[in-house]
Amino acid sequence: MSTRNFCEVNYTSTRGKAPDLGFRDVLLKGLAEDGGLYVPKILPKFSSDEIKAFAKMSYVEVAKKVLSVFIGHIMTYKELSDIVDEAYASFHHEDIVPLIEFEGDIWLMEQFHGPTLAFKDFALQFLGRIFDYVLKEKGEKITIVGATSGDTGSAAIEGCRGRDNMKIFILHPHERVSEVQRRQMTTVEDDNVFNIAVKGSFDDCQDLVKAMFNDKEFRNRIHMSAVNSINWARIMAQIVYYVYVSSRFEKGVTFFVPTGNFGNIYAGYLAKKMGAPIDYLAVATNRNDILYRFFKTGEMKIEGVIPSLSPSMDIQISSNFERLMFDFLDHDAEKVSAYMDDFRKEGIFKMPDDAYEEMSKIFVAFRCDDEKTKEITKETYDLYDYVADPHTATGILGMMMFKKELPDYEGVLIALATAHPAKFPDSVESAIGKRPKLPNRLKDLFDRPEHFDVCENDIDAVKAYILERIEV
Repeated sequence: MSTRNFCEVNYTSTRGKAPDLGFRDVLLKGLAEDGGLYVPKILPKFSSDEIKAFAKMSYVEVAKKVLSVFIGHIMTYKELSDIVDEAYASFHHEDIVPLIEFEGDIWLMEQFHGPTLAFKDFALQFLGRIFDYVLKEKGEKITIVGATSGDTGSAAIEGCRGRDNMKIFILHPHERVSEVQRRQMTTVEDDNVFNIAVKGSFDDCQDLVKAMFNDKEFRNRIHMSAVNSINWARIMAQIVYYVYVSSRFEKGVTFFVPTGNFGNIYAGYLAKKMGAPIDYLAVATNRNDILYRFFKTGEMKIEGVIPSLSPSMDIQISSNFERLMFDFLDHDAEKVSAYMDDFRKEGIFKMPDDAYEEMSKIFVAFRCDDEKTKEITKETYDLYDYVADPHTATGILGMMMFKKELPDYEGVLIALATAHPAKFPDSVESAIGKRPKLPNRLKDLFDRPEHFDVCENDIDAVKAYILERIEV
């Protein structure tokens, strides 16, 4: 093994009752043993000179610099470099994350040029490969179990398929993802891939995964790990594009982020804390607007999930919000645990006024129902000749509303285009009268045979399904 050339980074749980770990163990565990989420004990920072230097680098070069500050002594820079090169070689645009200018200081950041046409590819193409590296080094095998509201599943499967040292089980809400999203998961032929359609919502799928993680005997029995954004490695890989893009402007930047599980926008928050020139982060929600309501009132209150035109955001319990709470509660793990316990029992909690006021200096929020999603999709097509998917439309609406509400803002506005419009052809066609086409590499998607099993929303049934396929 080559000489290690990184500083050690330690990670702590947001619940405070699990041991601090290094990156390798955080990667493999996913969720902390106390049910909390791992975060760096000390967040690395970049100087203004380093940020300026990033502006002259390619996406892959910036990724290597940003990721290197988080991984500790598990590999050399050359080994990391090879993993990053391989991960982003699977993208189908030379800029990896191209910027589209709508008009002066109003931009779109396209995140769908990876193999599964969604922003999740940025993290999961890297995650599958670094899992592989660590497992080969340790001579171990793992079982990856994840929940998806649509895009995480296919991206995780693509990153992990065909790898001898891991099996991957993805839970998705039965009949609540688009057909393209489902087929991108269920048409994969590799023997280490298993798809479970749960009769319930994404929150139900996520709860099942968390319950399995919290069952220590089961977790250890199957050597369980996570690919959802509860896994820190997902977050750190998403920090990269905020640093890369914001470094390219001489003004401050505000990002408008279609938001469900809060991982994507939380990565933007960390990028800002690390030194990226970001002014505000705008939460864009659909009709399932728990995060919008929180950022307007400081109160988090669960309501029912209603299927929408943007299914990847049909979420009420945003896992990564706990990481943000931990920061704004001054890393007080006891307070975080108490709030999360109350939230689970009562379905509601209210942040302290001082913490909410500090959050409000960084975060703004916008809501976009189905009718407005169609209107914005049509307006974007008419004004800019640009076809946006329904999730991206929520971010574009937020950007337009922000511009009206803060007309004197002098920074750059960037909406995140989180998915290719062809992943949601029915929604797009109903808005603009034109059906988006899949890229040529996926043109036979609807002809491929599917492989998935429907399962009740029952923890014992899901565990039995997994054990039957692990212990063969």
